[in-house]
Amino acid sequence: MAGATNILRNLKGDRVIWAIMFILALMSILVVYSATDKLAYLHKGGNTEYYLLKHSAILLFGFIIAYVAYSLPYQVYMRMAPWLILISVPLLIFTMAMGVDVNSAKRWLSVPGIGLTFQTSDFAKIALVVYVAKVITANQETIKDLQKGFAPVIIPVLVICGLIAPSDLSTAMILFVTAMAMMFVGRVRLSFLVTLMTGGIILFSFLVTIGNFFPQYVRVGTWIQRVRNFMTGGGDNFQVMQGKMAIANGQYFGVGPGNSIQRNFLPSSYADFIYAIIGEEYGLVGASFILLIYVVLMFRIARLVTKSPKAFGSILAVGLGFMIVLQAMANMAVSVNLLPVTGLPLPLVSMGGSSVLVTATAFGMILSVSRYIEGLSSNEA
Repeated sequence: MAGATNILRNLKGDRVIWAIMFILALMSILVVYSATDKLAYLHKGGNTEYYLLKHSAILLFGFIIAYVAYSLPYQVYMRMAPWLILISVPLLIFTMAMGVDVNSAKRWLSVPGIGLTFQTSDFAKIALVVYVAKVITANQETIKDLQKGFAPVIIPVLVICGLIAPSDLSTAMILFVTAMAMMFVGRVRLSFLVTLMTGGIILFSFLVTIGNFFPQYVRVGTWIQRVRNFMTGGGDNFQVMQGKMAIANGQYFGVGPGNSIQRNFLPSSYADFIYAIIGEEYGLVGASFILLIYVVLMFRIARLVTKSPKAFGSILAVGLGFMIVLQAMANMAVSVNLLPVTGLPLPLVSMGGSSVLVTATAFGMILSVSRYIEGLSSNEA
């Protein structure tokens, strides 16, 4: 206990970002415990503590990983970037071929011997953000030249997103937009960003064509159906309707922690639609607070960028932060029916394994940049 207290006392970096991590984790424990009530009765004989303990253990492990990532000088990640990409590509290919099939999507690999699975696209997200930050930083003098500076960025973006998209289009789109945002911050010429967008459209068209002939590899039918349901309000909108009912039940101040009714009817109430349960149990006030937390996170990261003297630190923090916040906004938009159903978890709140661990790692890397900037400020003082 004394050791944990000493660690907390000696934490450096942006204290607001540290606080955001703890607040999101606390909210996650409360809501996941409530949202997994039905899951526990279906699969664990009513042992509601099982998922609470499991999720708490994953969060604790995530915080340990975040602390390790925070403790490392962020420049280390620049050296790791090429290796992370080299690992990501074979992992994604292997997942497409041999991954665990859940709801007609091969996104997970099973870890032999321990019965756990992890989503390889989560690892690839970190790898690509770090790599794009490295390449933009290393090519600051030539980044406006298509062959020398831009090609080394665009090719990995299209390859990684192209490998993720067949089974997880929403994650690929989040990652693609994140890469574009990083390039914009890195002063890549606007005409090249248009070229990147054109390449993305061509890649998407190619995947749709492949999916029409080989639907077992590319989920084009699922994409079309979800967009059609969203546009027309028809079809199988059971999740959306239950999510709306949950938020309507919450009104302004919610029905109270653990008192959700829709958790018994809403599929993935502990993951993709956890924001609807937050809205039901904590009301508009609680749902708005969670939204504000992610907005504050983006503002704090923008503050880091203005203070960082190093391009890599700025671009890395922007990329990781934008990826987290954009995914959070997409998840919340789905719950309130502003976007088609996507299957994206709410970062550091939804129940999950690799998603929680990778988000915690991203927080740790952002805080490593923050710690470096804080150290510079202390030396100047």
